Amino acid sequence: MAMAGEAAALLAAARAELRARRLSAAEELLSRCIAGGAAGELATALNDRGQVRYLRVEFAAALQDFTAAIECQPGFEVPYYNRGLVRYRLGDFDEAMEDFRKVLELNPQFEDAALSLKQAILDKEEKQKRGY
Repeated sequence: MAMAGEAAALLAAARAELRARRLSAAEELLSRCIAGGAAGELATALNDRGQVRYLRVEFAAALQDFTAAIECQPGFEVPYYNRGLVRYRLGDFDEAMEDFRKVLELNPQFEDAALSLKQAILDKEEKQKRGY
């Protein structure tokens, strides 16, 4: 099991790689952090690895990581938001809206979630009008 300081250092290094769009390096560091099992950092590392996978358009893997982050820390609103974005992109509007509503339940000031919820509702209505 990784020491808390080591996990935090891995997470910081991974985030720097992610910001620089060096996705392979970021994913490798995040996977090391996750494998180390540092509980305090685990949900964040899973969420961040989900981000890497989302940017690579690896939606199934991203959904798995966001869901694991939620299971690890149910009060952490960010992975709900991120999972909602993936579900929205896949056209799963009902599931996306459910995630965005959960974000707003946990953090009513999360403006991007409120905007995403409104957009998902509009897009679902448009999809229904067109009959598909």
